[in-house]
Amino acid sequence: MLKLHPIAAACVLVILASQAQAQEGPPGEGGPRAGTKLERVEVTARPQSDTDLRRKSQVAKQVYGREELDKFGDTNVQDVLKRLPGVNMSGGAPRMRGLGSGYTLILINGDPAPPGFALDQLDPAQVERIEVTKGPTADQSAQAVAGAINIILKDAPKVTQRDLRLNTSYSAVRPGASGSYTYGEKKGDVSYSLPISIFSWRGLNESVTTRVSPVYDPADTTPPLTLVRQERITQTQEQNFWGAGLNSAPRLNWKINDEQSLTAMAFLQKGSWHFNPENNDSNEVGTPSRDSNARNIGTFQLIRGNVQYQNQLTELQRIEVKAGVQDARGTFNNTTFSTPGRASIGDNTDRNFTQGGKFARILNDQHSLSVGWDLEWRKREELRNTTINGQPQLIGVDGLPFSASIQRQALFAQDEWEISPQWSAYLGLRSERIATESAAEGDAQRRNTSSVTTPLLHLNYKLDPKGRDLIRSSLTRSYKAPNLNQLLARPSVSNLAPNRDTPNTQISADFMGNPELRPELATGLDVAYEKYLAGGGMISIGGFVRRVNDLMRNVTTLEQPGSPLNVSPVVARYVTRPVNFSRAQATGLEFEIKGRAGELLPSMFDPKLPLNLRASFNYYRSKVEALPGPDNRLDAQQPWSANLGFDYRMSSLPVNMGASFAHTPGYVTTQTLTQSLEQSRTRSLDVFAQWMLSRTSSIRISANNFAPVDTQQRVIVPDGYTDTERSGRTQFGLSWETKL
Repeated sequence: MLKLHPIAAACVLVILASQAQAQEGPPGEGGPRAGTKLERVEVTARPQSDTDLRRKSQVAKQVYGREELDKFGDTNVQDVLKRLPGVNMSGGAPRMRGLGSGYTLILINGDPAPPGFALDQLDPAQVERIEVTKGPTADQSAQAVAGAINIILKDAPKVTQRDLRLNTSYSAVRPGASGSYTYGEKKGDVSYSLPISIFSWRGLNESVTTRVSPVYDPADTTPPLTLVRQERITQTQEQNFWGAGLNSAPRLNWKINDEQSLTAMAFLQKGSWHFNPENNDSNEVGTPSRDSNARNIGTFQLIRGNVQYQNQLTELQRIEVKAGVQDARGTFNNTTFSTPGRASIGDNTDRNFTQGGKFARILNDQHSLSVGWDLEWRKREELRNTTINGQPQLIGVDGLPFSASIQRQALFAQDEWEISPQWSAYLGLRSERIATESAAEGDAQRRNTSSVTTPLLHLNYKLDPKGRDLIRSSLTRSYKAPNLNQLLARPSVSNLAPNRDTPNTQISADFMGNPELRPELATGLDVAYEKYLAGGGMISIGGFVRRVNDLMRNVTTLEQPGSPLNVSPVVARYVTRPVNFSRAQATGLEFEIKGRAGELLPSMFDPKLPLNLRASFNYYRSKVEALPGPDNRLDAQQPWSANLGFDYRMSSLPVNMGASFAHTPGYVTTQTLTQSLEQSRTRSLDVFAQWMLSRTSSIRISANNFAPVDTQQRVIVPDGYTDTERSGRTQFGLSWETKL
């Protein structure tokens, strides 16, 4: 049974009480009613603001347009996302509601982001807006347990466009440069745009890692192993990294006639990267280090094309058909300067084809019905070869081709229902099937198939007919599918214990995927109250609960010689493997406020003061049933987080300035019965100032992660621990923007 958080339960009672009151009113008439058909097609004298789009959405959604994208002069979308309420970045991927990797769905123009897509290599100049939804919808993939982030690329312009932006930034070693140029034109019924961005990066990560692990008697090959000593190694590491690349997102819109239109879009990314760690190690007894200096280089390339056709069959019927193809490639060449020397080279290719469509019909000015489908076929081929002193590390695995294919089919139906001027609902049903097949040369083919049916209900109630005050509630089912690496039964030897004929430790465990993994299924309830102020500000408070079945988590076990999971035929070794571990529950409260200072705090600020304020506070709790408390939380879910920000336009000078501050406290996570993780607090302060040289040109300076703090992470297992302390760095930026 799904247990509701007290806040969620209270909000449900408010909705039920409001519904009972609404039912006492007069019944609706047969003709069109206010608040139904008129809200579907609305003509305005000016473009709708981000707040307007959020208020009129059928589902709970946050919208961030050009103003937010341009504010800090960011050169990549990743830096934009980290400042959004309820979003934090970890490992280069955005995470919502404190939930870990894979719970947040990333969409590009409403479609799942393709393999190989990198947010830190997408220029915000190519993005029209970002939409953050708190629950899935039927016409998009239901792999959105925490929510979805939809990155909508710029449309072809309706007028001539010539935008130029040049940037330089400095974080370490030497400055980097980037720039973007957008050319757009409209001729008759055809409009097109050609944006291109060139970027480079240079950075330095400094860390100190301490490992305490056991050293066993090498003569022992099976448990119980004889403990010789506890070894303590302290490693100071400098990780120099740099790279360069380009991306482009050309688009063509053709209005065939008043009823038909055709849109063609492409997306291209290409570049190279370098990552060179240099270590300075010391330990208590002078034994050789497990870590060595290395040189890692690689390339990436992504080419994607999409076509979309729309036909307004009648005033009430519309059909949409779309298709896309993609080719993503990557290479790597890693050399470790150790004794013995170790080298790893390889490449991978992902090809996929997608096809989908939707038929929509409006009924009785109350219902907007849609049915549709999504199909995807994807194939991945990879080649990996790891050698030690020129000899294969894993005979029968290294140097042999490997391939995997994924097929996804989905059918959906949805109804956007205008019940009354105050009530509206979104009902949806989506059935999705994913089949994965993988095989290595000389090995048996492995197959994994999962099917998920997800019913969805989003309900909105306007406390006043103008919609200034809203209560939203959602009851949804979503899921998290295992990624390809988790499914592949292909072993990977730990870099900390590369000799497979000697024992390793839990800290230096090998890894192998699990073809039997099942997707996590989540049932969720969201309730929120939104108040929209007359001057454009808004206040929102909401709660959510997620009940997760078949939770996936990595578990480390000691495998005996000859075990199918063990890479060694002669010694017992620890192996980490993902399994369906337990059930879990996550709850949270989310508060957000933004607007002009004079409207939010009229007793403190002049209503005419050009100062905008924004703040958010998020409180999270979760528990994994198979683990003892109190720290049996979901991976990477912080107990709370807070954001504060402002921007101010000076009256005496043509200068805009602002800042954004984010804070997350430290916390402990019990990951398994034998492993826990301690994470220190994190803090980020970003500032900017923009000088308007003219109506069409400006200069902007910025500092991301100003006044940085060091962070610390410790992984604890019964026979030792790994403690890593990382130094924070500030990135300074300078940009010039103009409209030609």
